[in-house]
Amino acid sequence: MNVNRRHLLTGSIGATAVALTASACASEDGGGDGDAKKVGIAMPTKTSERWILDGDNLKASFEDEGYEVTLQYANDEVDTQVSQIETMVSQGHDFLVIAAINNEALNGVLAQAKEQDTTVISYDRLILGTEDVDYYASFDNQQVGVLQGGYIVTALDLENAAGPFNIELFAGSLDDNNTKYFFGGAMEQLQPYIDEGKLVVVSGQTEMEQVATERWDGALAQSRMDDILSTHYGSKKVDAVLSPFDGISRGVIASLESAGYTLEDLPVVTGQDAEVESLQYIIDGRQTSTVFKDTRDLAAVTVDMVVAVANGDKPEVNDTETYDNGVKVVPAMLLEPVSVDITNYQEVVVDSGYVDASKLEQ
Repeated sequence: MNVNRRHLLTGSIGATAVALTASACASEDGGGDGDAKKVGIAMPTKTSERWILDGDNLKASFEDEGYEVTLQYANDEVDTQVSQIETMVSQGHDFLVIAAINNEALNGVLAQAKEQDTTVISYDRLILGTEDVDYYASFDNQQVGVLQGGYIVTALDLENAAGPFNIELFAGSLDDNNTKYFFGGAMEQLQPYIDEGKLVVVSGQTEMEQVATERWDGALAQSRMDDILSTHYGSKKVDAVLSPFDGISRGVIASLESAGYTLEDLPVVTGQDAEVESLQYIIDGRQTSTVFKDTRDLAAVTVDMVVAVANGDKPEVNDTETYDNGVKVVPAMLLEPVSVDITNYQEVVVDSGYVDASKLEQ
């Protein structure tokens, strides 16, 4: 699918300044023409740069189409996000675009939204346990995991190498529905080699509940990796680490380097979101790969959904079977993620305008 980017910013990390000038009459708390349709955007946190880019791209894109926009970040606090959405509902927003902190905490407030005929789009993270979500816009999350696990298979040449290789597994936050897709996709690739004995999880921690990282917190990942290394490794070396997110990857790498690993013997470490710091790690040889999800395209898809509904049309979707939230299957538009490493980061992330090359200069 060729995503229409007529709405979009350049997508560089400096997009914030562009977003703030995209509509002189609108502010982060809303504003503009009183007759304009109102869109409320609820983002989880500013601690990850990808959510800042998501918010900036969405806000500017909607304003480009003449919508009045409220953009809020909840600092990873569930009660704060619920309160923010309640305020948006009370202010009569016609559309809600929500990247949930806790996928199961929004049932009450979304029921309130439906009483006002508000259209709810679940953004990147599927909202669970409610019929009051209309559409889902995201990337193919299973494929993200497939790319991460497949990268390890290729990097270690598991089809041909004798092994065994030592691997440790990390997953995302259990309150994020995407975690099971990332982990499941990766384990599709890795589990046969674990069963064969070619990959060895020395810690013995292989279940998603054992390897999950609350709130995707890199500091928690670092602490867990510290414990794994001190308890299970000794003179053994880690050959690969499955990491689902760049912030977790950097925490893992900090632990490895504190334990004495150098550029010459750091393991294969995956990631996700192509954050600037992790791209620099890849350039430096500290992180091996990441998965790039172009938030500009996701913003475009989301805006197109809203415009279609506002015009009385059905939004374009490409998946009506996969994303069952426990109450209903939510129609979804899924975009394709891209694996990025030292060989293609320039073409995929820099040449496309997503990251300004100056951000990667040492």
